[in-house]
Amino acid sequence: MSLTVVRSGTARARLALLALAAAVLVPLVAAGLRGVLWALLGLAGLALAAVGLWWTLARQGVVRILGAGLCVAAPLTVLVLYAAGGMLGPAVLSLALWALAAGAARSAVAPALTGPVSAPPPARPWALMNPRSGGGKVERFRLAERARAADVRVVLLGAGHQDVAGLAEDAVRDGADLLAVAGGDGTQALVAEVAARHGLPFLVIPAGTRNHFALDLGLDRNDPAKALDALTDGVELRVDLGFAAGRVFVNNASFGAYAAVVGEPAYRDDKTRTTLRTLPRMLSGPSAHRLRMRAGGTRAEGLQALLVSNNPYLRAVDAARPGRRERLDSGRLGVLGVRVEGAVRAAGMVRGPRAAGLLRLTAEEVVVEADTATVPAGVDGEHVLLPVPVVCRTAPGALRVRVPRDRMGTRWGSGVPEWPRVTRLALGRRADGG
Repeated sequence: MSLTVVRSGTARARLALLALAAAVLVPLVAAGLRGVLWALLGLAGLALAAVGLWWTLARQGVVRILGAGLCVAAPLTVLVLYAAGGMLGPAVLSLALWALAAGAARSAVAPALTGPVSAPPPARPWALMNPRSGGGKVERFRLAERARAADVRVVLLGAGHQDVAGLAEDAVRDGADLLAVAGGDGTQALVAEVAARHGLPFLVIPAGTRNHFALDLGLDRNDPAKALDALTDGVELRVDLGFAAGRVFVNNASFGAYAAVVGEPAYRDDKTRTTLRTLPRMLSGPSAHRLRMRAGGTRAEGLQALLVSNNPYLRAVDAARPGRRERLDSGRLGVLGVRVEGAVRAAGMVRGPRAAGLLRLTAEEVVVEADTATVPAGVDGEHVLLPVPVVCRTAPGALRVRVPRDRMGTRWGSGVPEWPRVTRLALGRRADGG
């Protein structure tokens, strides 16, 4: 590691500690010891909002209406009380300082990523493109035309069901030395498996709706045509692949309530209404899913939802930046399980990663069990029924991914700050304690 990188990490660690101290001091300076009471008031508002959210999702009728009202009324009441007590400004400043501290801390101890290696241009690249993905991005960005201009053999998916993996296998038999996909994550995963099996480089063209895999590879989702630069000026990365009952995933496999909702026929046409109609029976009704999970020495029962990801998501919920993984080459699966049995447990979710109803860990293999012969799963957004028990595993470094040399980057620095490591780094010691 270079001296410049070390000094940069130390400076960010010191900034993080200073910002954290300031975040604590601001309310104390503004209100003295009463600042602690104001902080407890804010936490109470968050807890009540969490209870309201649980009632909104897991109940129906009058209780759901009351829950929706509580979601709005609780934080609004806290804001009004803060404003009346002259604490709104200090509270906002304190939150901003905490955000600065957390961001600097995560950046200071972000793990080093496996470096890309230079790769010669492919001789016979092949690309599969879905004209319907992402609301028509293939046509809007003229991806097929631009790819053909770069001597790529392009195959367009038709309206009916087609064997995506079979098309990729045909391309390999015809001599393709690079496989590319312009489509959603589910299509990406099917072709990525073929590329990994034959040891060929894989190119992601982010033409889907969300493209979480492309996001974590540092690709520009707003201009998918930039991914084609990798054909002439590209580098290669080695990334992991996940498998659920033998089915590959580049992002995640979800089980339980969310997977069941995605499997509803009406979900594609009306996501919000279908979710609100389906979730109550999935979370608290007689047909509510109760999953069992074992990974290494850890066992969990009664889970309503379980997410197994190809490398861990370092935030349980990240609405502003969904799908962020700090790396794709750790050789570990991320596991996130949720068990919420009532309003009290829902209120406890404000504790974040330490909440009693939240399970988070990493593992090389995860086994999902249920009291049924099959379990619904969402594998990279595609609804499937998998036989129980479902064995999820990781294949470290299985996929060669070709990306543009000047991609946006991947070190987003998400996750809960590890303050002991940050403190050691700020004091000029190694973050790992060595």
